[in-house]
Amino acid sequence: MHNIEFPEKLECLFKPSRYKTLYGGRGGAKSWGIARALLIIGASKPLRVLCAREFQRSMSDSVHKLLADQIKAMGLQDFYQVQEGIIKGSNGTEFTFHGLRHNIGNIKSIEGTDVAWVEEAQTVGKSSWETLVPTIRKPGSEIWISFNPSLEADETYQRFVLKPPTDSIVVKVNWSDNPWFPDVLRQEKDDLKERDESAYLTVWEGHCKQTLDGAVYANEVKAALLGDRFMRVPYDASKPVLTFWDLGRADKTAIWFAQQVGFEYRMIDYYENQGHALAHYLKQLQTKPYVYGEVWLPHDAENELLASERTIAQQVRAAGYKVQITPKTSIADGIAAARAFFGSCYFDAEACADGLQCLRNYRYEVDPETQQYSKNPLHDWASHGADAFRYAAVSMRVPPPKRKAVANNGGGWMG
Repeated sequence: MHNIEFPEKLECLFKPSRYKTLYGGRGGAKSWGIARALLIIGASKPLRVLCAREFQRSMSDSVHKLLADQIKAMGLQDFYQVQEGIIKGSNGTEFTFHGLRHNIGNIKSIEGTDVAWVEEAQTVGKSSWETLVPTIRKPGSEIWISFNPSLEADETYQRFVLKPPTDSIVVKVNWSDNPWFPDVLRQEKDDLKERDESAYLTVWEGHCKQTLDGAVYANEVKAALLGDRFMRVPYDASKPVLTFWDLGRADKTAIWFAQQVGFEYRMIDYYENQGHALAHYLKQLQTKPYVYGEVWLPHDAENELLASERTIAQQVRAAGYKVQITPKTSIADGIAAARAFFGSCYFDAEACADGLQCLRNYRYEVDPETQQYSKNPLHDWASHGADAFRYAAVSMRVPPPKRKAVANNGGGWMG
Protein backbone atom coordinates (compact mmCIF):
# COMPACT_ATOMS: atom_id res chain seq x y z
CA MET A 1 0.00 0.00 0.00
CA HIS A 2 1.29 3.45 -0.93
CA ASN A 3 1.84 6.18 1.64
CA ILE A 4 -1.52 7.87 1.98
CA GLU A 5 -1.93 11.57 2.74
CA PHE A 6 -5.13 13.13 4.04
CA PRO A 7 -6.28 16.71 4.40
CA GLU A 8 -5.91 17.81 8.02
CA LYS A 9 -9.66 18.25 8.43
CA LEU A 10 -10.27 14.60 7.56
CA GLU A 11 -8.09 13.22 10.35
CA CYS A 12 -11.28 13.04 12.41
CA LEU A 13 -12.26 9.97 10.39
CA PHE A 14 -9.69 7.94 12.32
CA LYS A 15 -10.98 8.99 15.75
CA PRO A 16 -13.74 6.90 17.39
CA SER A 17 -17.14 8.59 17.48
CA ARG A 18 -20.71 7.34 17.07
CA TYR A 19 -21.50 9.98 14.43
CA LYS A 20 -19.11 11.57 11.95
CA THR A 21 -20.67 14.21 9.74
CA LEU A 22 -18.78 15.85 6.87
CA TYR A 23 -20.71 18.53 5.04
CA GLY A 24 -19.84 21.47 2.82
CA GLY A 25 -19.45 22.60 -0.75
CA ARG A 26 -18.09 20.99 -3.88
CA GLY A 27 -14.42 20.08 -4.16
CA GLY A 28 -13.74 19.38 -0.50
CA ALA A 29 -12.90 15.70 -1.11
CA LYS A 30 -15.42 14.50 1.49
CA SER A 31 -16.42 11.30 -0.31
CA TRP A 32 -12.89 10.69 -1.53
CA GLY A 33 -11.56 10.96 2.01
CA ILE A 34 -14.23 8.74 3.54
CA ALA A 35 -13.67 6.05 0.90
CA ARG A 36 -9.93 6.04 1.57
CA ALA A 37 -10.35 6.03 5.34
CA LEU A 38 -12.76 3.10 5.28
CA LEU A 39 -10.53 1.10 2.94
CA ILE A 40 -7.49 1.71 5.15
CA ILE A 41 -9.32 0.79 8.36
CA GLY A 42 -10.88 -2.22 6.62
CA ALA A 43 -7.43 -3.42 5.60
CA SER A 44 -6.17 -3.22 9.17
CA LYS A 45 -9.09 -5.09 10.78
CA PRO A 46 -12.25 -6.91 9.66
CA LEU A 47 -14.99 -4.37 9.06
CA ARG A 48 -18.58 -4.62 7.89
CA VAL A 49 -19.44 -1.42 6.04
CA LEU A 50 -22.92 -0.54 4.85
CA CYS A 51 -22.75 2.07 2.06
CA ALA A 52 -26.16 3.66 1.78
CA ARG A 53 -28.06 6.37 -0.04
CA GLU A 54 -31.67 7.39 0.24
CA PHE A 55 -32.34 6.21 -3.32
CA GLN A 56 -30.33 3.55 -5.13
CA ARG A 57 -31.88 1.95 -8.19
CA SER A 58 -28.67 0.35 -9.41
CA MET A 59 -25.04 0.01 -8.40
CA SER A 60 -24.21 3.01 -10.59
CA ASP A 61 -26.06 5.15 -8.03
CA SER A 62 -23.78 3.92 -5.23
CA VAL A 63 -20.19 4.63 -4.12
CA HIS A 64 -19.11 1.26 -5.50
CA LYS A 65 -17.07 2.79 -8.35
CA LEU A 66 -15.51 5.40 -6.06
CA LEU A 67 -14.30 2.66 -3.72
CA ALA A 68 -13.03 0.55 -6.64
CA ASP A 69 -11.09 3.53 -8.01
CA GLN A 70 -9.54 4.23 -4.61
CA ILE A 71 -8.55 0.59 -4.18
CA LYS A 72 -6.59 0.87 -7.39
CA ALA A 73 -5.14 4.29 -6.54
CA MET A 74 -3.88 3.05 -3.16
CA GLY A 75 -2.48 -0.20 -4.55
CA LEU A 76 -4.88 -2.44 -2.63
CA GLN A 77 -5.92 -4.67 -5.53
CA ASP A 78 -4.29 -7.73 -3.93
CA PHE A 79 -6.22 -7.21 -0.71
CA TYR A 80 -9.68 -6.22 -1.97
CA GLN A 81 -11.79 -8.20 -4.41
CA VAL A 82 -14.21 -5.93 -6.28
CA GLN A 83 -17.36 -7.83 -7.26
CA GLU A 84 -20.49 -6.56 -8.96
CA GLY A 85 -22.52 -5.93 -5.82
CA ILE A 86 -20.00 -6.26 -3.00
CA ILE A 87 -16.36 -5.51 -2.19
CA LYS A 88 -14.52 -8.03 -0.01
CA GLY A 89 -11.21 -7.87 1.81
CA SER A 90 -9.01 -10.90 2.36
CA ASN A 91 -9.40 -10.47 6.15
CA GLY A 92 -13.21 -10.63 6.00
CA THR A 93 -13.94 -6.93 5.51
CA GLU A 94 -17.08 -6.36 3.43
CA PHE A 95 -18.62 -3.33 1.75
CA THR A 96 -22.30 -3.68 0.80
CA PHE A 97 -24.53 -1.15 -0.98
CA HIS A 98 -28.18 -0.34 -0.32
CA GLY A 99 -30.86 2.28 -0.84
CA LEU A 100 -32.69 3.35 2.31
CA ARG A 101 -36.11 4.58 1.22
CA HIS A 102 -38.46 1.69 0.33
CA ASN A 103 -35.70 -0.84 1.09
CA ILE A 104 -35.54 -0.38 4.82
CA GLY A 105 -36.71 -3.95 5.49
CA ASN A 106 -33.49 -5.27 4.00
CA ILE A 107 -31.46 -2.77 6.01
CA LYS A 108 -33.09 -4.04 9.21
CA SER A 109 -31.85 -7.53 8.42
CA ILE A 110 -28.20 -6.45 8.25
CA GLU A 111 -26.62 -7.43 11.54
CA GLY A 112 -23.16 -6.68 12.79
CA THR A 113 -22.58 -3.51 10.77
CA ASP A 114 -19.50 -1.66 12.04
CA VAL A 115 -19.85 1.48 9.92
CA ALA A 116 -22.82 2.80 7.99
CA TRP A 117 -21.73 5.41 5.47
CA VAL A 118 -24.65 7.50 4.19
CA GLU A 119 -23.57 9.44 1.10
CA GLU A 120 -25.52 12.35 -0.46
CA ALA A 121 -27.40 12.44 2.80
CA GLN A 122 -29.18 15.74 2.13
CA THR A 123 -32.10 13.79 0.62
CA VAL A 124 -32.48 11.26 3.47
CA GLY A 125 -35.89 11.62 5.10
CA LYS A 126 -37.02 11.39 8.69
CA SER A 127 -38.48 7.88 8.40
CA SER A 128 -35.25 6.50 6.92
CA TRP A 129 -33.10 7.97 9.69
CA GLU A 130 -35.44 6.74 12.40
CA THR A 131 -35.18 3.21 11.04
CA LEU A 132 -31.47 3.17 10.17
CA VAL A 133 -30.00 4.67 13.34
CA PRO A 134 -31.29 2.05 15.83
CA THR A 135 -30.45 -0.69 13.32
CA ILE A 136 -26.73 0.16 13.59
CA ARG A 137 -26.46 -1.04 17.18
CA LYS A 138 -23.33 -3.17 17.42
CA PRO A 139 -21.12 -1.95 20.31
CA GLY A 140 -18.66 0.57 18.90
CA SER A 141 -20.53 0.92 15.61
CA GLU A 142 -20.46 4.27 13.81
CA ILE A 143 -22.57 6.23 11.35
CA TRP A 144 -20.68 8.35 8.84
CA ILE A 145 -22.59 11.04 6.96
CA SER A 146 -21.48 13.09 3.95
CA PHE A 147 -23.46 15.63 1.97
CA ASN A 148 -23.64 19.01 0.30
CA PRO A 149 -26.31 21.05 2.13
CA SER A 150 -29.44 22.09 0.28
CA LEU A 151 -32.15 23.56 2.54
CA GLU A 152 -31.71 24.34 6.22
CA ALA A 153 -35.07 22.66 6.88
CA ASP A 154 -33.88 19.33 5.42
CA GLU A 155 -33.98 16.50 7.94
CA THR A 156 -30.27 15.61 7.72
CA TYR A 157 -29.09 19.19 8.26
CA GLN A 158 -31.42 19.65 11.22
CA ARG A 159 -30.56 16.29 12.78
CA PHE A 160 -26.78 16.17 12.37
CA VAL A 161 -25.56 19.75 11.89
CA LEU A 162 -27.88 22.14 13.72
CA LYS A 163 -28.78 19.73 16.54
CA PRO A 164 -26.19 16.94 16.42
CA PRO A 165 -26.67 13.94 18.71
CA THR A 166 -24.33 13.04 21.56
CA ASP A 167 -20.88 11.74 20.57
CA SER A 168 -20.79 13.56 17.23
CA ILE A 169 -17.95 14.92 15.15
CA VAL A 170 -19.31 17.58 12.80
CA VAL A 171 -16.90 19.11 10.29
CA LYS A 172 -17.55 21.54 7.47
CA VAL A 173 -15.24 20.72 4.56
CA ASN A 174 -14.91 23.04 1.57
CA TRP A 175 -12.65 23.37 -1.47
CA SER A 176 -10.23 25.51 0.57
CA ASP A 177 -9.56 22.51 2.85
CA ASN A 178 -8.46 20.32 -0.04
CA PRO A 179 -4.71 20.68 -0.71
CA TRP A 180 -5.15 18.85 -4.00
CA PHE A 181 -7.97 21.05 -5.31
CA PRO A 182 -7.51 20.98 -9.12
CA ASP A 183 -7.06 24.09 -11.24
CA VAL A 184 -9.93 23.17 -13.54
CA LEU A 185 -12.35 23.29 -10.61
CA ARG A 186 -10.75 26.46 -9.30
CA GLN A 187 -11.57 28.21 -12.56
CA GLU A 188 -15.12 26.86 -12.47
CA LYS A 189 -15.47 28.10 -8.89
CA ASP A 190 -14.18 31.57 -9.73
CA ASP A 191 -16.42 31.86 -12.78
CA LEU A 192 -19.51 31.03 -10.74
CA LYS A 193 -18.54 33.51 -8.02
CA GLU A 194 -18.30 36.28 -10.58
CA ARG A 195 -21.54 35.27 -12.31
CA ASP A 196 -23.77 34.42 -9.34
CA GLU A 197 -22.55 35.11 -5.79
CA SER A 198 -25.54 33.41 -4.15
CA ALA A 199 -25.09 30.21 -6.16
CA TYR A 200 -21.37 30.26 -5.43
CA LEU A 201 -21.97 30.35 -1.68
CA THR A 202 -24.21 27.28 -1.92
CA VAL A 203 -22.20 25.23 -4.43
CA TRP A 204 -18.67 25.94 -3.24
CA GLU A 205 -18.94 27.27 0.32
CA GLY A 206 -21.62 24.87 1.55
CA HIS A 207 -24.18 27.49 2.59
CA CYS A 208 -27.81 26.42 2.79
CA LYS A 209 -30.20 27.88 0.25
CA GLN A 210 -33.04 30.02 1.46
CA THR A 211 -35.24 28.36 -1.13
CA LEU A 212 -34.52 25.62 -3.65
CA ASP A 213 -33.79 26.91 -7.16
CA GLY A 214 -36.90 26.45 -9.28
CA ALA A 215 -38.96 25.26 -6.31
CA VAL A 216 -42.62 25.12 -7.29
CA TYR A 217 -43.96 25.94 -3.82
CA ALA A 218 -41.15 28.15 -2.49
CA ASN A 219 -43.44 31.06 -1.60
CA GLU A 220 -46.09 28.81 -0.10
CA VAL A 221 -43.61 26.95 2.09
CA LYS A 222 -42.12 30.25 3.27
CA ALA A 223 -45.58 31.63 4.10
CA ALA A 224 -46.48 28.47 6.03
CA LEU A 225 -43.22 28.67 7.97
CA LEU A 226 -43.74 32.34 8.84
CA GLY A 227 -47.34 31.56 9.81
CA ASP A 228 -46.27 28.76 12.17
CA ARG A 229 -48.31 26.22 10.20
CA PHE A 230 -45.64 23.50 10.51
CA MET A 231 -46.49 22.37 14.01
CA ARG A 232 -48.03 19.60 16.11
CA VAL A 233 -51.45 18.85 14.60
CA PRO A 234 -53.44 16.38 16.73
CA TYR A 235 -55.90 13.92 15.28
CA ASP A 236 -59.51 14.91 16.01
CA ALA A 237 -61.45 11.68 16.54
CA SER A 238 -64.74 13.49 15.89
CA LYS A 239 -63.77 14.27 12.28
CA PRO A 240 -63.24 11.81 9.42
CA VAL A 241 -59.81 11.49 7.86
CA LEU A 242 -59.61 11.99 4.11
CA THR A 243 -56.79 10.38 2.18
CA PHE A 244 -55.32 11.63 -1.10
CA TRP A 245 -53.30 9.23 -3.21
CA ASP A 246 -50.72 9.28 -5.96
CA LEU A 247 -50.44 5.74 -7.27
CA GLY A 248 -47.29 4.11 -8.55
CA ARG A 249 -46.05 0.73 -9.54
CA ALA A 250 -42.33 1.00 -10.31
CA ASP A 251 -42.57 4.52 -8.85
CA LYS A 252 -43.70 5.48 -5.40
CA THR A 253 -47.22 5.53 -4.02
CA ALA A 254 -47.77 8.53 -1.76
CA ILE A 255 -50.70 9.23 0.59
CA TRP A 256 -51.62 12.39 2.50
CA PHE A 257 -53.98 12.08 5.48
CA ALA A 258 -56.09 15.20 6.16
CA GLN A 259 -58.99 16.42 8.26
CA GLN A 260 -61.22 19.32 7.31
CA VAL A 261 -62.18 21.54 10.24
CA GLY A 262 -64.17 24.55 9.13
CA PHE A 263 -62.12 26.24 6.43
CA GLU A 264 -58.88 24.59 7.60
CA TYR A 265 -57.24 21.45 6.28
CA ARG A 266 -55.15 19.69 8.87
CA MET A 267 -52.52 17.46 7.30
CA ILE A 268 -52.04 14.97 10.13
CA ASP A 269 -50.03 12.21 8.48
CA TYR A 270 -48.17 11.07 5.38
CA TYR A 271 -47.05 7.71 4.03
CA GLU A 272 -45.13 6.60 0.96
CA ASN A 273 -43.52 3.42 -0.26
CA GLN A 274 -42.51 1.63 -3.43
CA GLY A 275 -42.73 -1.82 -4.97
CA HIS A 276 -45.80 -3.03 -3.07
CA ALA A 277 -49.22 -4.20 -4.18
CA LEU A 278 -52.32 -2.24 -3.22
CA ALA A 279 -53.00 -4.51 -0.22
CA HIS A 280 -49.89 -3.10 1.48
CA TYR A 281 -51.27 0.45 1.43
CA LEU A 282 -54.73 -0.60 2.55
CA LYS A 283 -53.10 -2.38 5.48
CA GLN A 284 -51.28 0.83 6.36
CA LEU A 285 -54.63 2.60 6.60
CA GLN A 286 -55.94 -0.10 8.92
CA THR A 287 -52.94 0.11 11.26
CA LYS A 288 -53.64 3.79 11.99
CA PRO A 289 -56.23 4.83 14.58
CA TYR A 290 -58.25 6.99 12.20
CA VAL A 291 -61.92 7.13 11.29
CA TYR A 292 -61.84 7.35 7.51
CA GLY A 293 -63.99 9.39 5.21
CA GLU A 294 -63.35 9.45 1.47
CA VAL A 295 -60.36 7.85 -0.20
CA TRP A 296 -59.50 10.18 -3.09
CA LEU A 297 -57.77 8.33 -5.91
CA PRO A 298 -56.30 9.79 -9.12
CA HIS A 299 -58.44 9.67 -12.24
CA ASP A 300 -56.63 6.64 -13.71
CA ALA A 301 -57.59 4.48 -10.70
CA GLU A 302 -60.82 3.59 -12.52
CA ASN A 303 -58.94 1.79 -15.28
CA GLU A 304 -55.50 0.95 -13.85
CA LEU A 305 -54.93 -2.68 -12.87
CA LEU A 306 -52.43 -3.45 -10.13
CA ALA A 307 -51.78 -7.20 -10.16
CA SER A 308 -55.53 -7.83 -10.19
CA GLU A 309 -58.44 -8.31 -12.58
CA ARG A 310 -60.22 -5.45 -10.79
CA THR A 311 -59.32 -1.79 -11.06
CA ILE A 312 -57.65 -0.06 -8.14
CA ALA A 313 -60.84 1.84 -7.39
CA GLN A 314 -62.82 -1.41 -7.33
CA GLN A 315 -60.31 -3.01 -4.96
CA VAL A 316 -60.43 -0.06 -2.57
CA ARG A 317 -64.23 -0.08 -2.59
CA ALA A 318 -64.21 -3.82 -1.92
CA ALA A 319 -62.02 -3.17 1.14
CA GLY A 320 -64.84 -1.08 2.61
CA TYR A 321 -63.80 2.46 1.75
CA LYS A 322 -65.78 5.23 0.11
CA VAL A 323 -63.89 6.07 -3.07
CA GLN A 324 -63.88 9.41 -4.83
CA ILE A 325 -62.00 10.13 -8.04
CA THR A 326 -59.92 13.29 -8.29
CA PRO A 327 -61.03 15.40 -11.27
CA LYS A 328 -58.55 15.38 -14.12
CA THR A 329 -56.83 18.72 -14.68
CA SER A 330 -53.66 19.96 -16.30
CA ILE A 331 -50.55 19.98 -14.11
CA ALA A 332 -50.44 23.78 -14.31
CA ASP A 333 -54.04 24.10 -13.11
CA GLY A 334 -53.36 21.59 -10.36
CA ILE A 335 -50.30 23.55 -9.17
CA ALA A 336 -52.39 26.72 -9.12
CA ALA A 337 -54.98 24.92 -7.01
CA ALA A 338 -52.27 23.61 -4.68
CA ARG A 339 -50.84 27.09 -4.19
CA ALA A 340 -54.25 28.38 -3.18
CA PHE A 341 -54.90 25.30 -1.03
CA PHE A 342 -51.58 25.68 0.79
CA GLY A 343 -52.81 28.72 2.69
CA SER A 344 -55.59 26.71 4.34
CA CYS A 345 -53.31 23.87 5.45
CA TYR A 346 -51.70 23.13 8.79
CA PHE A 347 -49.06 20.39 8.73
CA ASP A 348 -47.95 18.06 11.49
CA ALA A 349 -44.20 18.65 11.31
CA GLU A 350 -43.32 15.19 12.66
CA ALA A 351 -45.86 12.88 11.03
CA CYS A 352 -45.68 14.72 7.68
CA ALA A 353 -41.90 15.30 7.66
CA ASP A 354 -41.24 13.19 4.55
CA GLY A 355 -44.18 14.72 2.70
CA LEU A 356 -43.01 18.23 3.58
CA GLN A 357 -39.56 17.36 2.29
CA CYS A 358 -41.22 16.47 -1.02
CA LEU A 359 -43.06 19.80 -1.14
CA ARG A 360 -39.89 21.75 -0.36
CA ASN A 361 -37.89 19.93 -3.03
CA TYR A 362 -40.52 19.78 -5.80
CA ARG A 363 -39.06 21.89 -8.60
CA TYR A 364 -39.30 22.73 -12.28
CA GLU A 365 -37.17 21.08 -14.93
CA VAL A 366 -34.35 23.02 -16.57
CA ASP A 367 -34.57 23.26 -20.36
CA PRO A 368 -31.30 21.69 -21.66
CA GLU A 369 -31.08 24.16 -24.54
CA THR A 370 -31.93 27.45 -22.86
CA GLN A 371 -30.90 26.47 -19.29
CA GLN A 372 -34.07 28.23 -18.15
CA TYR A 373 -36.78 26.66 -16.02
CA SER A 374 -39.48 25.01 -18.08
CA LYS A 375 -43.18 24.82 -17.31
CA ASN A 376 -42.87 21.14 -16.42
CA PRO A 377 -42.03 19.96 -12.90
CA LEU A 378 -39.13 17.54 -12.58
CA HIS A 379 -40.12 13.90 -12.11
CA ASP A 380 -37.94 12.67 -9.26
CA TRP A 381 -38.17 11.40 -5.69
CA ALA A 382 -40.06 14.52 -4.56
CA SER A 383 -42.71 14.53 -7.27
CA HIS A 384 -44.96 11.76 -5.91
CA GLY A 385 -45.65 13.35 -2.56
CA ALA A 386 -46.14 16.68 -4.32
CA ASP A 387 -48.53 15.10 -6.83
CA ALA A 388 -50.63 13.59 -4.04
CA PHE A 389 -50.82 17.03 -2.42
CA ARG A 390 -51.84 18.55 -5.76
CA TYR A 391 -54.62 15.97 -6.03
CA ALA A 392 -55.79 16.96 -2.55
CA ALA A 393 -56.05 20.57 -3.66
CA VAL A 394 -57.97 19.68 -6.82
CA SER A 395 -60.28 17.32 -4.93
CA MET A 396 -61.14 19.92 -2.32
CA ARG A 397 -62.23 22.40 -4.99
CA VAL A 398 -65.23 20.22 -5.79
CA PRO A 399 -68.33 20.24 -3.52
CA PRO A 400 -67.81 17.57 -0.82
CA PRO A 401 -70.14 14.57 -1.07
CA LYS A 402 -72.86 14.17 1.52
CA ARG A 403 -71.88 11.49 3.96
CA LYS A 404 -72.80 9.83 7.19
CA ALA A 405 -69.95 7.94 8.83
CA VAL A 406 -70.76 4.34 9.66
CA ALA A 407 -68.30 2.04 11.41
CA ASN A 408 -66.84 -0.89 9.52
CA ASN A 409 -65.29 -3.48 11.82
CA GLY A 410 -62.95 -4.52 9.04
CA GLY A 411 -60.96 -1.31 9.44
CA GLY A 412 -62.52 0.86 6.71
CA TRP A 413 -65.22 3.50 7.08
CA MET A 414 -67.99 3.92 4.58
CA GLY A 415 -70.07 6.95 3.63
